[in-house]
Formats: sequence, structure tokens, C-alpha cells
Amino acid sequence: MNFIANILPWVQIVLSVLMTILILLQRSDASLGSAFGGTDGTTVYTRRGAEKILFYLTIAVSVLFALSALAALVISSK
Repeated sequence: MNFIANILPWVQIVLSVLMTILILLQRSDASLGSAFGGTDGTTVYTRRGAEKILFYLTIAVSVLFALSALAALVISSK
């Protein structure tokens, strides 16, 4: 258990850097103006190819990061 407690912060650092890179690599069609009501938001956007893989990989890394944070919380409470 001590080994996991020592390596978990490093795993979280790697996952957070990877998640940041994956989020920044994703393409965004929405500009800042649409965040404040610039468009009606009826455009449907379909991900294909590498962009779809990148999207699912981002979700997977996010889930792993959340699980590692939960594990760190459980380990630190013991």
C-alpha cells in the first residue's frame, strides 16, 4: 500500500499533463462569441477519424484521472 501511495501523485501528474494536451489538440468550431449567445447553436457537428479517437481518448484519460483522485482520497483517509 505504501508503494501505491508513493507512486499515485506521479500517476496523477502524468494523467493531468496528458489530459491537458489532449484537450488542447481537439478542434473547436465555437468561438468566444458563441459562448455569449452569438449563434443559435443549431449546428450539428460529427467527429470522424482521428478526431473521434482523440475525443474518446480524452474521455478515457479523464476517467482514469478521476479514479486516481478517488484512490488518493481513499488512501489518504486510512
